[in-house]
Amino acid sequence: MRRETWKVGELARRTGLTVRALHHYDEIGLLRPSLHTGSGHRLYTADDLARLQRIMSLRQLGLPLGKVRECLDQPGFAPVALLRQHVTRLRDRIAAEKRLCDRLEAIAASFEAAEEVSADTFIRTIQEMTMIESYYTPEQLDQIRKRGEDLGPETIRQSQDDWAELIAEVRVEMDRGTDPADPRVQDLARRWKTLVEAFTGGDPGITASLGRLWKEQGETLAAAHDARYDPRGVMDYIGRAMGAANGNT
Repeated sequence: MRRETWKVGELARRTGLTVRALHHYDEIGLLRPSLHTGSGHRLYTADDLARLQRIMSLRQLGLPLGKVRECLDQPGFAPVALLRQHVTRLRDRIAAEKRLCDRLEAIAASFEAAEEVSADTFIRTIQEMTMIESYYTPEQLDQIRKRGEDLGPETIRQSQDDWAELIAEVRVEMDRGTDPADPRVQDLARRWKTLVEAFTGGDPGITASLGRLWKEQGETLAAAHDARYDPRGVMDYIGRAMGAANGNT
Protein backbone atom coordinates (compact mmCIF):
# COMPACT_ATOMS: atom_id res chain seq x y z
CA MET A 1 0.00 0.00 0.00
CA ARG A 2 1.46 3.36 -1.06
CA ARG A 3 2.17 5.81 1.72
CA GLU A 4 1.02 9.39 1.24
CA THR A 5 3.95 11.73 0.74
CA TRP A 6 4.44 15.45 0.16
CA LYS A 7 7.04 17.27 -1.89
CA VAL A 8 8.70 20.23 -0.22
CA GLY A 9 6.75 22.84 -2.19
CA GLU A 10 3.42 21.19 -1.43
CA LEU A 11 4.28 20.83 2.25
CA ALA A 12 5.24 24.49 2.38
CA ARG A 13 1.92 25.53 0.85
CA ARG A 14 -0.11 23.27 3.11
CA THR A 15 1.60 24.31 6.36
CA GLY A 16 2.30 28.00 5.69
CA LEU A 17 6.04 27.48 6.10
CA THR A 18 8.52 28.51 3.44
CA VAL A 19 10.48 26.16 1.23
CA ARG A 20 13.59 27.92 2.46
CA ALA A 21 12.74 27.09 6.08
CA LEU A 22 12.16 23.42 5.27
CA HIS A 23 15.44 23.28 3.36
CA HIS A 24 17.19 24.84 6.35
CA TYR A 25 15.67 22.29 8.73
CA ASP A 26 16.99 19.56 6.45
CA GLU A 27 20.47 21.10 6.24
CA ILE A 28 20.88 21.32 10.02
CA GLY A 29 19.49 17.83 10.62
CA LEU A 30 16.35 19.05 12.36
CA LEU A 31 13.83 17.63 9.88
CA ARG A 32 15.22 15.31 7.22
CA PRO A 33 12.63 13.95 4.74
CA SER A 34 12.28 10.20 5.02
CA LEU A 35 12.16 9.63 1.26
CA HIS A 36 13.51 11.04 -1.99
CA THR A 37 12.40 10.64 -5.57
CA GLY A 38 14.64 9.02 -8.14
CA SER A 39 15.73 12.50 -9.22
CA GLY A 40 16.60 13.47 -5.63
CA HIS A 41 13.57 15.57 -4.68
CA ARG A 42 12.54 15.51 -1.02
CA LEU A 43 9.47 13.51 -0.02
CA TYR A 44 7.97 13.99 3.44
CA THR A 45 5.90 11.29 5.15
CA ALA A 46 3.28 11.37 7.91
CA ASP A 47 6.04 10.63 10.44
CA ASP A 48 7.93 13.67 9.16
CA LEU A 49 4.81 15.80 9.63
CA ALA A 50 4.49 14.59 13.22
CA ARG A 51 8.09 15.68 13.87
CA LEU A 52 7.42 19.01 12.15
CA GLN A 53 4.48 19.65 14.47
CA ARG A 54 6.73 19.01 17.48
CA ILE A 55 9.31 21.36 16.06
CA MET A 56 6.72 24.12 15.70
CA SER A 57 5.41 23.55 19.23
CA LEU A 58 8.91 23.81 20.69
CA ARG A 59 9.60 26.92 18.63
CA GLN A 60 6.41 28.55 19.89
CA LEU A 61 7.52 27.71 23.42
CA GLY A 62 10.56 29.91 22.75
CA LEU A 63 13.31 27.35 22.13
CA PRO A 64 16.02 28.09 19.54
CA LEU A 65 16.53 25.56 16.78
CA GLY A 66 19.57 23.98 18.45
CA LYS A 67 17.62 23.29 21.63
CA VAL A 68 14.66 22.00 19.61
CA ARG A 69 16.87 19.38 18.00
CA GLU A 70 18.34 18.38 21.38
CA CYS A 71 14.84 17.88 22.84
CA LEU A 72 13.56 15.84 19.92
CA ASP A 73 16.63 13.62 19.86
CA GLN A 74 16.43 12.75 23.56
CA PRO A 75 15.47 9.07 24.09
CA GLY A 76 12.90 9.97 26.74
CA PHE A 77 11.20 12.72 24.73
CA ALA A 78 7.43 12.64 25.35
CA PRO A 79 5.25 14.14 22.57
CA VAL A 80 2.14 14.14 24.77
CA ALA A 81 3.89 16.16 27.47
CA LEU A 82 4.98 18.66 24.82
CA LEU A 83 1.42 19.01 23.54
CA ARG A 84 0.15 19.57 27.08
CA GLN A 85 2.79 22.24 27.64
CA HIS A 86 1.93 23.93 24.35
CA VAL A 87 -1.79 23.93 25.25
CA THR A 88 -0.96 25.53 28.60
CA ARG A 89 1.08 28.25 26.88
CA LEU A 90 -1.71 28.93 24.40
CA ARG A 91 -4.24 29.22 27.21
CA ASP A 92 -1.91 31.70 28.92
CA ARG A 93 -1.75 33.71 25.70
CA ILE A 94 -5.54 33.66 25.37
CA ALA A 95 -5.83 34.95 28.93
CA ALA A 96 -3.27 37.66 28.16
CA GLU A 97 -5.24 38.73 25.09
CA LYS A 98 -8.39 38.87 27.20
CA ARG A 99 -6.63 41.12 29.72
CA LEU A 100 -5.44 43.32 26.87
CA CYS A 101 -8.99 43.60 25.51
CA ASP A 102 -10.26 44.59 28.94
CA ARG A 103 -7.58 47.27 29.28
CA LEU A 104 -8.23 48.65 25.82
CA GLU A 105 -11.94 48.88 26.51
CA ALA A 106 -11.18 50.78 29.70
CA ILE A 107 -8.84 53.14 27.84
CA ALA A 108 -11.41 53.67 25.10
CA ALA A 109 -14.05 54.58 27.68
CA SER A 110 -11.66 57.02 29.36
CA PHE A 111 -10.73 58.66 26.08
CA GLU A 112 -14.37 59.00 25.05
CA ALA A 113 -15.06 60.82 28.30
CA ALA A 114 -12.04 63.11 27.93
CA GLU A 115 -12.37 65.03 24.67
CA GLU A 116 -9.00 66.74 25.11
CA VAL A 117 -7.22 63.43 24.45
CA SER A 118 -6.47 63.22 20.74
CA ALA A 119 -7.37 60.26 18.55
CA ASP A 120 -3.70 60.00 17.59
CA THR A 121 -2.76 59.48 21.24
CA PHE A 122 -5.47 56.86 21.54
CA ILE A 123 -4.21 54.98 18.49
CA ARG A 124 -0.56 55.13 19.60
CA THR A 125 -1.47 53.84 23.06
CA ILE A 126 -3.35 50.87 21.68
CA GLN A 127 -0.64 50.18 19.13
CA GLU A 128 2.10 50.21 21.75
CA MET A 129 0.22 47.96 24.17
CA THR A 130 -0.64 45.44 21.47
CA MET A 131 2.89 45.49 20.09
CA ILE A 132 4.62 44.96 23.44
CA GLU A 133 2.33 42.13 24.49
CA SER A 134 2.99 40.39 21.17
CA TYR A 135 6.75 40.36 21.78
CA TYR A 136 6.75 39.00 25.33
CA THR A 137 5.26 35.79 26.68
CA PRO A 138 2.73 36.11 29.53
CA GLU A 139 5.39 34.81 31.91
CA GLN A 140 7.86 37.43 30.75
CA LEU A 141 5.30 40.20 31.11
CA ASP A 142 4.59 39.06 34.64
CA GLN A 143 8.32 39.12 35.41
CA ILE A 144 8.65 42.61 33.92
CA ARG A 145 5.71 43.92 35.95
CA LYS A 146 7.09 42.39 39.14
CA ARG A 147 10.51 43.83 38.33
CA GLY A 148 8.93 47.27 37.95
CA GLU A 149 7.20 46.93 41.30
CA ASP A 150 10.46 45.88 42.96
CA LEU A 151 12.42 48.77 41.46
CA GLY A 152 9.81 51.45 42.15
CA PRO A 153 8.88 54.52 40.08
CA GLU A 154 11.83 56.65 41.22
CA THR A 155 14.42 54.05 40.20
CA ILE A 156 12.65 53.54 36.87
CA ARG A 157 12.71 57.28 36.15
CA GLN A 158 16.41 57.39 37.02
CA SER A 159 17.14 54.42 34.76
CA GLN A 160 15.41 56.20 31.88
CA ASP A 161 17.72 59.17 32.36
CA ASP A 162 20.68 56.78 32.62
CA TRP A 163 19.69 55.16 29.32
CA ALA A 164 19.43 58.49 27.51
CA GLU A 165 22.83 59.56 28.81
CA LEU A 166 24.47 56.23 27.98
CA ILE A 167 23.08 56.06 24.44
CA ALA A 168 24.37 59.58 23.80
CA GLU A 169 27.85 58.67 25.09
CA VAL A 170 27.97 55.51 22.99
CA ARG A 171 26.95 57.46 19.91
CA VAL A 172 29.77 59.96 20.48
CA GLU A 173 32.40 57.17 20.58
CA MET A 174 30.87 55.45 17.58
CA ASP A 175 30.89 58.68 15.55
CA ARG A 176 34.51 59.23 16.53
CA GLY A 177 35.35 55.79 15.17
CA THR A 178 36.63 54.56 18.53
CA ASP A 179 37.60 50.88 18.49
CA PRO A 180 34.92 48.84 20.33
CA ALA A 181 37.78 47.21 22.28
CA ASP A 182 38.93 50.59 23.59
CA PRO A 183 38.69 50.85 27.42
CA ARG A 184 36.27 53.78 27.15
CA VAL A 185 33.85 51.80 25.02
CA GLN A 186 34.33 48.71 27.19
CA ASP A 187 33.22 50.77 30.19
CA LEU A 188 30.15 51.89 28.24
CA ALA A 189 29.41 48.25 27.34
CA ARG A 190 29.55 47.26 31.02
CA ARG A 191 27.13 50.04 31.90
CA TRP A 192 24.86 48.95 29.04
CA LYS A 193 24.81 45.38 30.33
CA THR A 194 24.04 46.60 33.85
CA LEU A 195 21.06 48.67 32.68
CA VAL A 196 19.70 45.79 30.57
CA GLU A 197 19.96 43.42 33.51
CA ALA A 198 18.22 45.96 35.75
CA PHE A 199 15.20 45.81 33.43
CA THR A 200 15.28 42.11 32.56
CA GLY A 201 16.49 40.74 35.89
CA GLY A 202 19.16 38.89 33.91
CA ASP A 203 16.57 36.77 32.05
CA PRO A 204 18.05 35.93 28.60
CA GLY A 205 14.60 35.38 27.09
CA ILE A 206 13.41 38.86 28.09
CA THR A 207 16.71 40.32 26.87
CA ALA A 208 16.23 38.69 23.46
CA SER A 209 12.60 39.87 23.26
CA LEU A 210 13.65 43.41 24.17
CA GLY A 211 16.28 43.50 21.44
CA ARG A 212 13.87 42.09 18.85
CA LEU A 213 11.19 44.59 19.89
CA TRP A 214 13.49 47.57 19.29
CA LYS A 215 14.91 46.08 16.09
CA GLU A 216 11.54 45.39 14.49
CA GLN A 217 9.37 48.14 16.03
CA GLY A 218 11.91 50.87 16.67
CA GLU A 219 10.14 53.48 14.55
CA THR A 220 6.92 53.07 16.51
CA LEU A 221 8.69 53.12 19.87
CA ALA A 222 10.77 56.16 18.95
CA ALA A 223 7.63 58.02 17.89
CA ALA A 224 5.83 57.12 21.11
CA HIS A 225 8.73 57.97 23.42
CA ASP A 226 11.58 60.45 23.60
CA ALA A 227 14.02 59.75 20.76
CA ARG A 228 16.85 59.92 23.31
CA TYR A 229 15.90 56.38 24.36
CA ASP A 230 16.21 54.95 20.83
CA PRO A 231 19.22 52.56 20.86
CA ARG A 232 18.96 51.27 17.29
CA GLY A 233 21.74 53.37 15.85
CA VAL A 234 24.29 52.08 18.35
CA MET A 235 23.20 48.49 19.02
CA ASP A 236 25.57 46.90 16.51
CA TYR A 237 28.44 48.99 17.83
CA ILE A 238 27.82 48.14 21.48
CA GLY A 239 27.34 44.51 20.43
CA ARG A 240 30.85 44.51 18.95
CA ALA A 241 32.15 46.00 22.17
CA MET A 242 30.57 43.20 24.18
CA GLY A 243 31.98 40.69 21.71
CA ALA A 244 35.45 42.16 22.18
CA ALA A 245 35.06 41.83 25.94
CA ASN A 246 34.23 38.16 25.50
CA GLY A 247 37.20 37.58 23.21
CA ASN A 248 35.09 37.33 20.02
CA THR A 249 36.12 39.02 16.81
